[in-house]
Amino acid sequence: MNSYVSPLSERYASERMKKVWSADFKFGTWRRLWVALAEAEKQLGIAITDEQIAEMKAHLDDIDYAMAAAKEREVRHDVMAHVLTFGAACPKAKPIIHLGATSCFVGDNTDIICMREGLYILRGELIAVIAAVRDFAMKHKGLATLAYTHFQPAQPTTVGKRATLWLQDLMFDLERLDFELGRLRLLGCKGTTGTAASFLELFGGDHDKVKQLDALIAEKMGFEGTYAVSGQTYSRKVDYNVLTALCGIAQSAAKFSNDIRLLSNLKEVEEPFEDGQIGSSAMAYKRNPMRSERIASLARYVMCDSLNPAITAATQWFERTLDDSANRRISIPEAFLAVDAILALYRNVIEGLKIYPKIIARDLDRELPFMATENILMYCVSEKGGDRQALHEAIRRHSVAAAKVVKEEGGDNDLLARILADPAFGLCEAELKKLLDVKAFTGRAEQQVEEYISQYVDPVVEANRAQIGAREEIKV
Repeated sequence: MNSYVSPLSERYASERMKKVWSADFKFGTWRRLWVALAEAEKQLGIAITDEQIAEMKAHLDDIDYAMAAAKEREVRHDVMAHVLTFGAACPKAKPIIHLGATSCFVGDNTDIICMREGLYILRGELIAVIAAVRDFAMKHKGLATLAYTHFQPAQPTTVGKRATLWLQDLMFDLERLDFELGRLRLLGCKGTTGTAASFLELFGGDHDKVKQLDALIAEKMGFEGTYAVSGQTYSRKVDYNVLTALCGIAQSAAKFSNDIRLLSNLKEVEEPFEDGQIGSSAMAYKRNPMRSERIASLARYVMCDSLNPAITAATQWFERTLDDSANRRISIPEAFLAVDAILALYRNVIEGLKIYPKIIARDLDRELPFMATENILMYCVSEKGGDRQALHEAIRRHSVAAAKVVKEEGGDNDLLARILADPAFGLCEAELKKLLDVKAFTGRAEQQVEEYISQYVDPVVEANRAQIGAREEIKV
């Protein structure tokens, strides 16, 4: 308790995501890369024995961290510290560990592997959120609600249709995530400046074997291939592209959370709130939308964090510079941890979101009279033979008077009562009620929900249903 611990690890992110960015996963992957390198070099004719490779495989995960730390204090180089530590555990293989490679062989390739594993986790979580929003949208596809432009009352929509706006953003995010996953490649073994000179020397000038070495390592690590060209490192634009995909998820989640916060103020919805949960230390009655606020807060962090790889990519010198290292150790893992937390919160909120139809209807009824005036005008002209100009003026006059009652006197909107009592319109209550049927004002909202979900969302959810994992516990 007397040392700083990142809230992302302690409070927000899942165990699965923390494992991907853990020391065990990182250094265990280094050792697996060294095994892949040795196996590939042996396949291509280098004098490496099966016994040496077996010895390396036997010590993939029994990492002596105390020795590695001591060696790093001595040599001031993290990769060499772990080469020496691995070599101490594998005395027969020690001469061939890291043969021909530079530090970025393990460092950069591991970063790519970590990002790929992290993207797989986020993809499953994103599918789970998409499925949950889909279910919510379908459940409330026909529930009419007041829509807003500029946060001012506008033409009605449905609760489900509003949810499809959240849903479409998430579908865009999935497309981008899949695009980045599909084009991730390993750095491979390109040497100190990306020319593979050390490997060309190792293979006696055989260019084909050097190219095969790259391909074999990629295959052994489960990748389609490696980046065609590089300096000592892979292009840092790769990091930017990946974090941009994460930034997109953060944007979508923040938009959703802001809508929920506004609707919570209107008392139309309420996010999950546990029996013993306290909303405010001072105001016992409060039920703050703190989960949505946390989404907004973490999303803001991710959106700002995505600037880090942009600057890093722009400031690399020639074939490499080390001013990227400290920044990347923080910015990349924390983006993944934060988005992991965001998606867990999003799923928790949407699956537990409580809807208050009576409040929704009340808010809609308060504004519907103004929205109905055009329908009333058209009906009274076409069906009642009224004078359009005279009726327009009457509606204007009644609207001003009704608005005054609402705004200045705090009364109810009595516009419809005024119109019903005005003989110029000649309306009866039955006619007025028919004109006020809310379905006449929501257009194709319900049909749009059904069409969008059946055409775009359902196929994706069904094809990926096996990837939807268990819900994460939210630490409130």
